Amino acid sequence: MAENGGEAPAAKKSKYSQNDTDFKVTDELLKDFSRDGYIIVKSLLSHEELEKLQGALESDEGVAKHTFHRDDGHGRKSRLCLWNQPGNDITGMLARCEKVVGTMEDLLGGEVYHYHTKLVMKEPRTGGSFVWHQDYGYWYKNGCLFPNMGTVFIAIDKCDKGNGCLQVLKGSHQAGRVEHAIVGEQNGADVERVDELKKVLPLVHVELDPGDALFFHCNVLHTSSQNNSDRRRWAFLISYNRADNNPTFPHHHPQYTPLHKVSNSAIMECSCITDMTGKDFMKNTDDVSVSFLEESKKPQ
Repeated sequence: MAENGGEAPAAKKSKYSQNDTDFKVTDELLKDFSRDGYIIVKSLLSHEELEKLQGALESDEGVAKHTFHRDDGHGRKSRLCLWNQPGNDITGMLARCEKVVGTMEDLLGGEVYHYHTKLVMKEPRTGGSFVWHQDYGYWYKNGCLFPNMGTVFIAIDKCDKGNGCLQVLKGSHQAGRVEHAIVGEQNGADVERVDELKKVLPLVHVELDPGDALFFHCNVLHTSSQNNSDRRRWAFLISYNRADNNPTFPHHHPQYTPLHKVSNSAIMECSCITDMTGKDFMKNTDDVSVSFLEESKKPQ
């Protein structure tokens, strides 16, 4: 993992492997997550699991038929698909399996529930950028009182600098929530604040192989550039909220809903590949946190 063009110091480990027979959320790993705001788990998905998931995502009968576009404010767009309930298809088994949910519960310090899942599709030569932001910059507006929330970013394709991989400011979650405003059709963090944080925090290009995953805290500042390569960059993101952080009002994502966890084997055992029953897909116009910021820009 490169930081500012160099390798991260060996004493500050942020990479782990699901293939390690002793992989678990240890005190050392929790310390790393607390310090950096994220951890990388190599090969979270096996080759077979990834292949099965890819087939479902690429199917005309699957989640991809529910996509919409987000303008990046610079002439490019990315395709997104977002749903609120995990469901019983293979994407739901992934969102409910122990190696994902159990890891997130250990990192966030308690029971979590499924807040939403999204598929982000940056197509070759057209995929748009995502401005610097914190996920809690959105979710704060949804009545979530505490930043006890996080996301796992799973690479479907290889993610590197060439096709617009994720970039994070390491340790930026410790700066707390930053004010956000509308940029194109996105919520962007205050530019001046981000520029100041860039001076004191390492910028990390999160380059991942297919099946690798980044678990990150909701206050980590992150961005990604446009995809100017001939390769697509698809990523599968599952977001969780801690159960005791139930949003104070109903909105476009769920309030606390108990999550029925399944074993890791459920991914390969799942036969409901493209069953979209009960997933509650979101439309671009449903995002009340974006609407809130748009209203705040109007003269009072």
